[in-house]
Amino acid sequence: MSILRSPASRNNKARALTPLAAAVLLASPAALAVTGHYVPGVEGIKGSSVPPPGTYYRGYAVQYEIDQLNDDNGDALPGSNTGSVTALANRLIHITDKKFLNADYGFETIIPIQHTSLDFNIAGLDSSESGVGDIFIGPVVLGWHGQQWDAVFASGVWFDTASSSEPASPGKGYKSAMITLGGTFYPDAAKSWSFSALSRYEINFDDKDDIDRGDSWQVEWGLGKRLDNGIELGLIGYDGWQLEENEGAGPRFTPGKVEKHALGLEAGYFWPSLGFGMAAAYLNEYQVKNGPQGDMFRINMTKVF
Repeated sequence: MSILRSPASRNNKARALTPLAAAVLLASPAALAVTGHYVPGVEGIKGSSVPPPGTYYRGYAVQYEIDQLNDDNGDALPGSNTGSVTALANRLIHITDKKFLNADYGFETIIPIQHTSLDFNIAGLDSSESGVGDIFIGPVVLGWHGQQWDAVFASGVWFDTASSSEPASPGKGYKSAMITLGGTFYPDAAKSWSFSALSRYEINFDDKDDIDRGDSWQVEWGLGKRLDNGIELGLIGYDGWQLEENEGAGPRFTPGKVEKHALGLEAGYFWPSLGFGMAAAYLNEYQVKNGPQGDMFRINMTKVF
């Protein structure tokens, strides 16, 4: 903890680490995100394709292993700084038979459950917490479908519903509005090939200490190929940027902007007779600035009702 109050006699490197040490102590639930709430990389192949009218459950089981903490240049901070986040995000989607702007209209909600364990030597932090995270309500989901393309627009709010009292608590301590825009293109008429790009823009509201956290923009993409046996394989990745620096003062204030880039692989299959699909993926964060860097393992489960 002494790094948060580094004396003038410390060298320049130590002084440069102070903001990040404060960030991991006071904003550690953001380990999976850039800023805000959304976790990039969970959608993958055809992530921008809205399903036809109906009711759906989608579960995102995520294991994120933190390998190191990086500074503003993307270099690892000294010492052993590791941790993990195990999460299950429960998403309920209902697409109606109503049309708006010639798109299928629907709505959704996301209820995440997670366990976070952090062991950051540089900040003297050893914290472990479990619980229900901040809940998302999305009253607008619009899905368009063309002969060889799909598109989506959606909007909603992440509410400050979870505890944020400890470094590893599941809550962020602030609300954020999220705007989604994306598309999927199918190069061939059989739609066996696909390329999708899904962007999420998050507008973060002030937290309880009146700190204005910078907005974030994240894009996750997937290049997929469906084989004759129905298995779908693909290359996936995500890129995220904090667009403005935080504004405010006090012990919870953290300067600097977060940036994340990752690349990975995905494989999935859907059983039409069961109305059930599953996809597994691995992503490696190959570049991170001002935050934790690690590897993500996830399994997506989709059930059609």
